[in-house]
Amino acid sequence: MILAMLTLALVQHPARPVTRPRATTAARDTGGGRPCHVVIDTVGHSGRQVEVRKGETNLFAGGGVRAHCEGTASTLAADSIAWFAGVGRLDLLGQVKIRDTAFSIDATTASYFLRQERLEAHKDVVAVTHPSGSVLRGPNLTYYRVAHGIRDTSEMYATTRPIITYRTGPESAEPYTIVGDRVRMKGNDRMLAGGNVTIDRSDLSARADSLMRNETAGIAVLIGKPQVRTHGLRTYRLLGRRIEFALQQREVRVIKALGAGKAIGADWQLTADTIHLVMGNRKLQQVFAWGDSSRPEAVSSQHAIEADSLVLDAPNEVLTAARAYRDARSTSRRDTTDTAEEDWIAGDTITGHWTHTTTTPGKSKAALDRLVARGSARAFTHLHNQRDSTAPPSLNYSRGAVIDIAMKADRIDRVMVTGQADGVQLEPVPPPQDSTQTDTTKAKKAGGPKPKGTR
Repeated sequence: MILAMLTLALVQHPARPVTRPRATTAARDTGGGRPCHVVIDTVGHSGRQVEVRKGETNLFAGGGVRAHCEGTASTLAADSIAWFAGVGRLDLLGQVKIRDTAFSIDATTASYFLRQERLEAHKDVVAVTHPSGSVLRGPNLTYYRVAHGIRDTSEMYATTRPIITYRTGPESAEPYTIVGDRVRMKGNDRMLAGGNVTIDRSDLSARADSLMRNETAGIAVLIGKPQVRTHGLRTYRLLGRRIEFALQQREVRVIKALGAGKAIGADWQLTADTIHLVMGNRKLQQVFAWGDSSRPEAVSSQHAIEADSLVLDAPNEVLTAARAYRDARSTSRRDTTDTAEEDWIAGDTITGHWTHTTTTPGKSKAALDRLVARGSARAFTHLHNQRDSTAPPSLNYSRGAVIDIAMKADRIDRVMVTGQADGVQLEPVPPPQDSTQTDTTKAKKAGGPKPKGTR
């Protein structure tokens, strides 16, 4: 009887759900964004109609209900349904399962507003997007379906800190986990998240107030106290007023700090208006830094280098070289406890080279091996006496087209100057004679015979 009643309701009011025998073979999806006309395929043990007013009848069915959107591959299932004709709303109650070519949604309850093509799901919501396989879990989800004359792009909106397992593709082995107070997704390529946003994967983690991600444009943006940390052989942390990700096939290729940038690594700390971390194989490979309001500077425990722009080579997260361009200057402490006297080298460009020694399995220590300045090169250095380690160092000021400084154990080993070379070498002053020692020669002279007439 219930089947006949629901069929009659559709004839009188096409916007209402109807029961209709379903084909034994899967029908071709011909929806093409047209409004969803719900067709009820099976109803369990109960069902009834309630006429609210003339021409407006509400429908109720239970015991397990199966339905689909006419002409599409979209299906709906629940323990019970309730159709409210006045507002054009279909309620699904208990073990709700919605399947579509673009997504799948499971929830405890859901309401589908046919006139707005809007679905609201609540409690234990699990939404899976296809074909990527990304998953959203949370207490609620609102889905806006594509429909001609209403909207041309689907949208999802979730609140109360939903958890998104975001896969970079169907073959991706490890997804990102994205959490925020609220998340909005538009189509398959755009995402907005706000309120204490976190992004985590084994190789990378990020924090910010807000996130914007656009797969088509190949960009993701973090704003509001953003910071990014990479995890690998070494850990690097990046901060700035705004952090951008350049994406290629959904993988992070470049991480950019724009405004008050700071990159902190195990061997150095870099500050600049703009910092770019170039990634490859999920590891840091190279760093670029430049700025307008301030000059970029890279600092380690004993060395510093600054210029108008800097490039650090760190293949597979191992610092090997730093290049400073335009009005470059590098300083080195003679000792970690002595900040009064520093060695320095300057020029149009400076290139520094690092070597690494293994300290423990899987870890190494970086040491500056060589500094080369080119173009109006100048250097002030302290040169230690190799034959007497206790002697004070000599002072050397050199100028030339190229100055090449070789380091050994974090100390200057030699300085080579080429091209119109000149300079000054100042040797240390000999130590003063100890005044407490007695001159025995003078003592003997003073103790000899006195002339006559003297007392």
